[in-house]
Amino acid sequence: MWVLHEDLAVLMVAVVLEMVGREPPKWLHPTVWIGRTVTIAEANAPTSRNGGFIIGVMILLLVTGFWGAGAYFAAAGLRDVHQVAYVLVGGFLLKTTFSVKMLHQTAARVRDLLTAGDMAGVRAQMSSLVSRDPSQLTAEQATAATVESVSENIADSIIGPWLAFALFGLPGAVAYRAINTLDSMIGYHGRYEYLGKASARFDDLVNLIPSRLAGLLLVVASLVLPGQKASDAWRIMLRDHGKTESPNAGWTMSGMAGALGVELEKADHYRLGDATRPVEPEDITRTVRTMYVVAGAGLLLALGITYLRSGIW
Repeated sequence: MWVLHEDLAVLMVAVVLEMVGREPPKWLHPTVWIGRTVTIAEANAPTSRNGGFIIGVMILLLVTGFWGAGAYFAAAGLRDVHQVAYVLVGGFLLKTTFSVKMLHQTAARVRDLLTAGDMAGVRAQMSSLVSRDPSQLTAEQATAATVESVSENIADSIIGPWLAFALFGLPGAVAYRAINTLDSMIGYHGRYEYLGKASARFDDLVNLIPSRLAGLLLVVASLVLPGQKASDAWRIMLRDHGKTESPNAGWTMSGMAGALGVELEKADHYRLGDATRPVEPEDITRTVRTMYVVAGAGLLLALGITYLRSGIW
């Protein structure tokens, strides 16, 4: 039982650090180091169809295995030192696998710049939220893209790592972040079409449950949040979740579009929701509120699963 109570404490310490602390410097941030290992691994890798795919599978296994195993042995070593050491350092490590406050702050900056009419500032900020070229984005497109980004990240930046920790402890959360980092760095078309295919598909797999769970919690959140309609969130989510290339991103994005009663469009890719009104900067605020409500519900669920884990394992 003492191990169980440790993991409950680790999760709570991580959340407190996220809310009141700052992001660690890059030289100390595990996700930055995960990214550097990916960069090293792919630097001279072939990008051909067969060779690229085989090496891509190896990169996926090695990077994920290395960081997952590292977290496992780190956790074991910290427990040997002292329970408090495990809780505090483990909480710090877990905190680096998810993002709530930074997502909020970035979205709020974009909203404030949009309100002020500073499109140059908006476009400069957009690279922190989306991968598309921001140079030609209109104010409405930038607003929609911010709503989309926050909505999508509810699943893979909050619910996903918490669920991985609840089920598999600290190694699970770190491995999840390694998979997500691999996908964000090499899991896309073009140069990494074959090298990143295994990472992209595995990221899709591990996010099947978090994305759908986040979508369901988003609909529930829209029951209590002002300016949102749960019935439309549910209807649009069921109708439009399959319109995105990713099998997971559409759940929360379409649910958010339905809840707000707006249309979220990425040109030549997808169009989610019904345009009952134009999207506006205040929709970013509404989306961030939704993120916090979903995060609160997700935290309770993660704590519950962590508690039950002792009875299963």
